[in-house]
Amino acid sequence: MQQRSSVGDLAKLLRDEVKRYSPGGKLPSSRALVERYRVSPVTVSRALAQLAAEGLVVTRPGAGAFRAEPRTVEAPAGDTSWQQLTLSAAAAAETVPRSVDASGVLASLAAPPSGVIEFNTGYLHPALQPERALAAALTRAARRPGAWARPPLDGIPELREWFARGCGGAITASEVLITAGGQSALTTALRALAPPGAPVLVESPTYPGMLAIARAAGLRPVPVPVDTDGVRPELLAAAFEATGARVFVCQPLFQNPTGAVLAAHRRGEVLRIAREAGAFIVEDDFVRRLVHADAGPLPAPLTADDPDGVVVHVCSLTKATSPSFRVCALVARGPVLERLRAIQIVDNFFVPRPLQEAAVELVGSPAWGRHLRAVASELRDRRDRMTSALLRDVPELALPHVPSGGYHLWLRLPDGAEEASLAAAALRAGVAITPGRPYFCAEPPAGHVRLSFAGLAGEAEIAEGVRRLRRACDEVLG
Repeated sequence: MQQRSSVGDLAKLLRDEVKRYSPGGKLPSSRALVERYRVSPVTVSRALAQLAAEGLVVTRPGAGAFRAEPRTVEAPAGDTSWQQLTLSAAAAAETVPRSVDASGVLASLAAPPSGVIEFNTGYLHPALQPERALAAALTRAARRPGAWARPPLDGIPELREWFARGCGGAITASEVLITAGGQSALTTALRALAPPGAPVLVESPTYPGMLAIARAAGLRPVPVPVDTDGVRPELLAAAFEATGARVFVCQPLFQNPTGAVLAAHRRGEVLRIAREAGAFIVEDDFVRRLVHADAGPLPAPLTADDPDGVVVHVCSLTKATSPSFRVCALVARGPVLERLRAIQIVDNFFVPRPLQEAAVELVGSPAWGRHLRAVASELRDRRDRMTSALLRDVPELALPHVPSGGYHLWLRLPDGAEEASLAAAALRAGVAITPGRPYFCAEPPAGHVRLSFAGLAGEAEIAEGVRRLRRACDEVLG
């Protein structure tokens, strides 16, 4: 029989095989399954575990796997219609409704149908993830003394120190909190810095997940336009004056979705404007470790130039490793640190110690530097391939800025073109793209799409995805 290495493939075959047994009937031994399907013992073990989780088989140590008894008939569903009245009444009493639109986040998280090329993902392809280095780090971490003990609430000291050094300036480990990923850190920061109903200034366009966090907290996002040099200081000052906001959320490095870097001549001005407004800057430094090989020296985080505690800094390891490696630093100075700490503890207690220990092992290993260099080179090459293919095959989509970091391109549609129609046509053609509308908290100036090049298998998939996008543009743009 042909070699099968996928746990999912084997589980599908075993589901069909289980149906041929009576309840309580014994399945072939693991050794027999290995020989029959030409897979590894690990694949068999994982496939059986998946069926056990689905309630189809029962495994008994030393005895084998058996078909599970049929499930009892579930009770009929209750009547949940009463919730409509309760939820709508609660929303009516809120100054700013806390309704959450997760569509912008799901566009990057949800897996498309089989055979669809993912131009919409926000993470590295598995081939680019440091899977061996992560596995080795987890193994070493598990052997550390006290690896499963309760960690310090702020995070283990070695990891906090490593993040502090990465921030530069005079940041110390005592000013670092370890959180479960960037989304969690942003949630903590916005809850700590702004009361429900308050305005919060955001870049326009900006990360949809942050807009969802703000709205879930009852905040009012107010857009401040960005250009190829980052946020426009004169508009930022005007927004602070007009709204009385006390928080500005930004991504100064390889901004999502535009890829812009805050220009050197604007950095000090942005800090000054926020300081004079008595406001905090939440700096989401989410892709510093996804710099491209041709980028040159990177500017330091804003927090490195901020002795006065204006900046609350967020920096995650997730984007450069794996979506499941959710380790992040939340950095702040002054009295606000205790408020952030309290919310972090109440919401999450702490990040699991084995994950923190694994992070220390990973970033301290020679494999970490090799991984970052390899990713920098590969992202540069993928960016160039996608850029060339788009300019050649889909010139209708304008590309105002080619970034030197991050994992995507931001393209403007021709005037009058509809994002939703293009996204639907692209999916029919077999390529998933991200519409631009969720990146704006107010009316967008034009239609846009975001195309990611990090989650693809390689050059051939980029070329084929652009060809499919060409077919979608022919259908929608004429």
